[in-house]
Amino acid sequence: MTPTDLTITPRDRRFGRDRTVARHWLNGDPIATAFFNALSITFPRGEAYFIDSVRTFRDGVPDRLAGEIAAFIKQEVVHSREHLAFNRQVTDHGYDVSRLDADVTMVLDLAKQRPPIASLAATMALEHFTAILAHELLSDPRHLDGADPEIAALWRWHAIEEIEHKGVAHDTWVHATRDWSRFKRWWVKSAMMLVVTKHFLHHRARGMMDLLRQDGIIGHRAWGGLLNYALVRPGILRRVARPWFGYFLPGFHPWAVDDRALIALAESPYADALQQGALPSPA
Repeated sequence: MTPTDLTITPRDRRFGRDRTVARHWLNGDPIATAFFNALSITFPRGEAYFIDSVRTFRDGVPDRLAGEIAAFIKQEVVHSREHLAFNRQVTDHGYDVSRLDADVTMVLDLAKQRPPIASLAATMALEHFTAILAHELLSDPRHLDGADPEIAALWRWHAIEEIEHKGVAHDTWVHATRDWSRFKRWWVKSAMMLVVTKHFLHHRARGMMDLLRQDGIIGHRAWGGLLNYALVRPGILRRVARPWFGYFLPGFHPWAVDDRALIALAESPYADALQQGALPSPA
């Protein structure tokens, strides 16, 4: 269950205003850059969807959860603002993101045709995705090794808050489905995770390939590079496979893994020293 001493803290930060960022801001690597750029393009619309999905079911929740929902919404609003600013930098480098944005709009329009409880289930699944990606991003500095410092700070800040509010959609779901049988609750959330995973991987890969094509990287070079980056080195998707499977266990709760220590580490001078290369990254 969610720790009783958890504090969800909206941090009103601004990143990278009025400064020039390299086109391939992550270690000069177009593949690594495309991986994160394609994710960022999805965030403003996706987070608005998360907010609406959770807010629909906030009436009547316990006071503590109501406070967590309010903090969750504040965090997501600022995430949307900062990723809109970041995405403008992507388009300033000449990338056409219209196809990526159209993909997000199409998927969300389809999702909104389903009952609100289905949207909440989808939000819960996607929040687990973002939480396990955030955990991996903070636990291994190599994922942002060589990144523009301001952009690395943006992604670390986002990851911190994703971990903090990782239980909100889940706890809202549990309250909203409190009259359901345990089997029905497990079945619906598990089926939705499979649907969400299929769409997430398909559309994000298509978006990354689109950005790489605009860099002149196509065919086997693009697919091979992307698969190597995601699954081998540094392999962020491979590393989140185990916690992804954990979602299907009966009795799963996001806070079964209490990773708040990563938040303290990411906000410490140690994180800045790692980012600047003053300390060695973990082996």
